[in-house]
Amino acid sequence: MKERFFALSDDFLDYLWQIRGYSQTSIITYEIALRQMIEVSHISQGVDEKISIDITPFRLKIIQNNKKTIAKKLSAVRSFVKFLNDQKNLNVTFYPNDSIKVPQTLPKPIEENHLKEVLLTADIKQKTLVYMLYGLGLRISELASLKLSDIKGDWIQIHGKGNKVRQLPIIPEILVILKEYIDIYTPQKYLFEKDKAPLNSAGLRYKLSKLFKTHGIKATPHQLRHSFATHLLNSGARIADVSELLGHSSMATTQIYTRLGNTKKLEEYLKAHPLAKE
Repeated sequence: MKERFFALSDDFLDYLWQIRGYSQTSIITYEIALRQMIEVSHISQGVDEKISIDITPFRLKIIQNNKKTIAKKLSAVRSFVKFLNDQKNLNVTFYPNDSIKVPQTLPKPIEENHLKEVLLTADIKQKTLVYMLYGLGLRISELASLKLSDIKGDWIQIHGKGNKVRQLPIIPEILVILKEYIDIYTPQKYLFEKDKAPLNSAGLRYKLSKLFKTHGIKATPHQLRHSFATHLLNSGARIADVSELLGHSSMATTQIYTRLGNTKKLEEYLKAHPLAKE
């Protein structure tokens, strides 16, 4: 039975890759979780052909992981079982199937003055990297796969999660940087290339962290995306517009940035109000 489930998990991963358009990183995360689950869980089939999976041993195995990791792994199992029932027409249930509640943490944007400081010393390739992530709010995977043909005048076409495509306007300052970068490095197909192949996410992430580290700042590509959203909202942009620019499927995902903005406003209020001063 377990060999059959290993084969079914391969079908599921192919489905996520080819049909749902999941990133390679997500596929690897799902594969690790499912292989762990299948290896230790009890899988049985009744006379009615109903298949039951007791994932108690799996939950015990991952109990030392942090809550976010546990939640992701249980979500992978839940998605796999849904695939088996919906796509493979099997009758599969798993237990215990209660989820782990993960507290939603606020992102930590990079201050605007810090960004300006970094850009002052950045070379043209580094500037292009920062401008694309912070100026457009791109995911690192979206930037890694960005083709020159996706840049159409003062608009850019982004292929995001789940094969969703969105159009983003390019502000004039970014257009100037892009033109200079392309003129100097003459990429052939992808904006960021190495040996005529796209420079992967890990390579771009390393270049970014190295740049900010020289200024004593720990920064990630996702932080720049957070900064893009937070700074727009703090400047009065509509949440619906920011959600569309980010490529979020729901505005509820974007609303975490409004909470961050409210936290900032509270801090400023406590600094400014006479009753809050010593």
